[in-house]
Amino acid sequence: MAKKSIKRRKGTLFIIAGLLLASGVFRLTGGVGQAVAREFEEFGASEVHSGTCVADLEPVLDAIRQRENTVAAREEELAVQLQKLSLAKAEIEKNFNALIAAEAELAATLTQVETSAETDLSKLTAVYESMKPKDAAALFEEMAPEFAAGFLSRMRSDTAADIMAGLKPQTAYTISVLLAGRNANLPKE
Repeated sequence: MAKKSIKRRKGTLFIIAGLLLASGVFRLTGGVGQAVAREFEEFGASEVHSGTCVADLEPVLDAIRQRENTVAAREEELAVQLQKLSLAKAEIEKNFNALIAAEAELAATLTQVETSAETDLSKLTAVYESMKPKDAAALFEEMAPEFAAGFLSRMRSDTAADIMAGLKPQTAYTISVLLAGRNANLPKE
């Protein structure tokens, strides 16, 4: 058994020695590789400086410069268009705000007109109601039947009845038909 353990130790020593030797070889050749690489770099740089590679690259550089000029011109166009869009947007917002203000003013005016018209009709109805039925009937005889029916529909029923009693039968009938048919065309459901 002693011989086996000595053989194992020798085998292990040979493996370790082989690894150390391989490591040394790699380190030596690695330095040579770096020196060779440096030499190729110097050779390539001197060739570029001599003009052989620069001449080959000139069309590519021209194309890149032309593309750069095109891109710069396009950027300027886009900047101008963006500025125009900003101005247009501001103008649209200004017009929109003016339109909203005009719409609000129109709505207020319409409300005032409707309120004023309603107030005027209410006052005129009150005037006709306060008149003597005989005098109001004479006035209603002269009115267009649609107009008279509108006032009579707004009056208290007892006052409207007194005025209708003072009208000519034909006029009273026409106004009655208008009052009865006023809501006939409205949907029933």
